[in-house]
Amino acid sequence: MIKGRHLTALGIASVASLALAGCASSAPADSDEKIELSMLVNVTPNLTEEYWNDLVAPFEKAHENIDVVIQNPGAEGVHAAVPRLLAAGDAPDIVQSMAPTTEIAPELVDLSQYDWATSGPLAEQYTIDGNYYMAGIGVQLQSLFFYNKTAFAEAGIAETPTTVDELTEALGKLKAAGWTPVQTGGDWMTSHTLQTLGLPSIIAEYPDWFQEMSAGELTFGDTYKQAVDTYAEWVAEGYIAKEALGIKYPDAEQAFLSGKTAVYSMGSWFAGTQANAAESADIGVFRAPAFDAGTQPSMGANIASPYSIMKSSEHQDAAADLIEYLVTDQDAVSSQLAVDGNFRDGYEYEMTPLGEELLAIVADTPGDAYTPTGNGYGERTLPSEYSNELNTQTQALIGGTSAQEMLDAMDAWFLANAN
Repeated sequence: MIKGRHLTALGIASVASLALAGCASSAPADSDEKIELSMLVNVTPNLTEEYWNDLVAPFEKAHENIDVVIQNPGAEGVHAAVPRLLAAGDAPDIVQSMAPTTEIAPELVDLSQYDWATSGPLAEQYTIDGNYYMAGIGVQLQSLFFYNKTAFAEAGIAETPTTVDELTEALGKLKAAGWTPVQTGGDWMTSHTLQTLGLPSIIAEYPDWFQEMSAGELTFGDTYKQAVDTYAEWVAEGYIAKEALGIKYPDAEQAFLSGKTAVYSMGSWFAGTQANAAESADIGVFRAPAFDAGTQPSMGANIASPYSIMKSSEHQDAAADLIEYLVTDQDAVSSQLAVDGNFRDGYEYEMTPLGEELLAIVADTPGDAYTPTGNGYGERTLPSEYSNELNTQTQALIGGTSAQEMLDAMDAWFLANAN
């Protein structure tokens, strides 16, 4: 059940500097010991507190000695809450939606002994020094363009683009037909569109891009130039409106859902949003196209709903039993996949036509074609604050900064922040 608890307001401390005890494991979930398991989760319009309580209810019923306490991080979100809770000595037993990184790994339990962790979706890609610190429910696609099928028909676009040149040409046709070509906005959405445009081709050419960028062996200016130049062209041609920076995420989402715009770069969770919408335009989806025809672009993807156990937990065995249930139980996994538009082989749920299109993209994507986005995960990470800096510079691009000025600014940032 949801239980309120007072969280002392402390400055965020460096997680790596905390010396935490609590490596000992507790009684398993099937013992008679009364156990309270706290789980810090991401709460969204789809993933409500009520949803989380309903999700763990069957586990609690099967383990009458366990009370699962759902913690809502509030506006600060899970990533910001974890170091604060660690510093306050009030860390949860389980954290959901926090991808392991080299910085946080020392505070997490190694799950390598559990088959359900080592054989799960994207499990190997999230390892750090060969250790498994999380288990997830499925794959959340990132490098996608959703499109209004009516808009494409009215603009005379019969096939979805497979190259960036084809996409740019399609945007021109959409504008000529009276449509707003690209739906984007302020907040984090601005750079999401740029990453969807550029990263799939970059990773296809430079598979170790994250590591080489962090080591200073590649430059942003060289690797992202085509994408930034194209994005700047879209702005100059009016395919991306300069007024977009004032649009908030919910408003951008609603504008696209209601059929006011033609193309929307967003993650696969949008399928869950559309499925819950009272009304929606006729929407399809295509993977981010390649810059070079005939090449296989990578697919930005995150693990869906990763779960980790904090090393400070006094109930690690019980926590492992709960996570095993959450990532393997047919009903629990299918429910989580459906609510946020995620996918996993062998776990099916009733899908909308849009969901079926996404599942086809998953089926067509080789396992080694998946790539992190943003700051990355596992051992493929970039310097902290990269995502924020990229977003700032992309917004400047919409505001009038030239493509070369943005590339120079990002190169300067990496020079100051890379290892």
